Amino acid sequence: MANEKWPVYGEITGPVVMIGFGSIGRGTLPLIERHFKFDKERMVVIDPRDHDKALLDERGIAFVQQAVTKDNYEELLTPLLTRGDGQGFCVNLSVDTSSLDLMKLCRKLGVLYIDTVVEPWLGFYFDNDAGNEARTNYALRETVREEKRANPGGTTAVSCCGANPGMVSWFVKQALVNLAKELGLDFEEPGQADREGWAALMQKVGVKGIHIAERDTQRTKQPKPMDVFWNTWSVEGFIAEGLQPAELGWGTHETWMPDNAKEHETGCRAAIYLEQPGANTRVRSWCPTPGPQYGFLVTHNESISIADFFTVRDEAGKAIYRPTCHYAYHPCNDAVLSLHEMFGAAGKAQPVQHVLDENELVDGIDELGVLLYGHAKNAYWYGSQLSLEETRQLAPYQNATGLQVASAVLAGMVWALEHPEAGIVDADEMDYKRCLEVQLPYLGPVTGYYTDWTPLHSGPGLFPEDIDTKDPWQFRNILVR
Repeated sequence: MANEKWPVYGEITGPVVMIGFGSIGRGTLPLIERHFKFDKERMVVIDPRDHDKALLDERGIAFVQQAVTKDNYEELLTPLLTRGDGQGFCVNLSVDTSSLDLMKLCRKLGVLYIDTVVEPWLGFYFDNDAGNEARTNYALRETVREEKRANPGGTTAVSCCGANPGMVSWFVKQALVNLAKELGLDFEEPGQADREGWAALMQKVGVKGIHIAERDTQRTKQPKPMDVFWNTWSVEGFIAEGLQPAELGWGTHETWMPDNAKEHETGCRAAIYLEQPGANTRVRSWCPTPGPQYGFLVTHNESISIADFFTVRDEAGKAIYRPTCHYAYHPCNDAVLSLHEMFGAAGKAQPVQHVLDENELVDGIDELGVLLYGHAKNAYWYGSQLSLEETRQLAPYQNATGLQVASAVLAGMVWALEHPEAGIVDADEMDYKRCLEVQLPYLGPVTGYYTDWTPLHSGPGLFPEDIDTKDPWQFRNILVR
């Protein structure tokens, strides 16, 4: 693909190995071609299915039709990642492969690495013998943080760098800076990895919590039939995370906790989980286009990492300030209907699972941003309002949802090339300005909106409610019970 109108951000001097070639892999490939110099003869795509092999054949890119497993990953990947001179790059966009094990292998080999989620080996999400705490994203994230503590520095491995988790962490910092300026506060912007500085600024601004507030309005040309699960991104990924326990970063302002909530006894202890599936847990939230809406409290890494990053602790290590943080996701209408059918069938997924591509969709946007609430200006949403129409003009093989993810992968790859010895990093620890600079051309309108809405405005008013009228921004008022 020609680079005339697109900046080339750097050169990948070694092999490029992409693991997974689903909707996000297909969308990321053209961005890699546009924005990097690399040896196409040493690029390999690995996937157990060959549905889109023609896209690789026409580009002269090698394809290995194989699942990456716990038994074969070292033997399979090592020769591909170390072929020839230079520093290779592993782009992990797969499911059912251990992000931690792949990350450790890449760092051992001196190969740059990026993924969009802390993914476990096949079987983890649906292990009946494991307790719900063991199936949380909190537990998965702690394995990576433990590895970071045990082996600091070294070759860069970017963990959880898609749209969310990933891009939304950069949005949080930009939104926080915007708010601090709007409030007229005297402050100096902290450095990219100055966790204490950023947390102190969040506390100073007075943010009680953050919703990763998303509304996907993309519509299909044809109605969804029965016994299929439709989504605008990975169905496998959505079902897996949707059947994990609901999780949220737990703020210090909260005075009430659900009866089925559980705390963690080890790790950063920045989050709690509920003994119920996230995709069957509703919360009240707000996005610019629909206004007030219900979202699903689906577990995501950023709910934990953002709450952890913005925690202020006293000298004894006790958390004295932390914002509540969680996902509030309204997927496309076909995905909502698919979820209703799946949970109605006792959580058994439909036999046909399909990601809607740009040719099957007629219009709509993916409105994905962060809602910072509880401060002096009530609530502020900042994010991307990328339309399907604009997506078609920007990049091939994408719907709006996919481009938000793929462009975040691109930004993370650029940052890793520019910081090749940064060790293991979360998106929260990266330079948000640089990452957004790379990503913004692919995000459509990126805008901020203030709203006077609170969760107290979302009840029908006809029935008694167990709410806290003194503090509208208590989770007690946000959770739909």
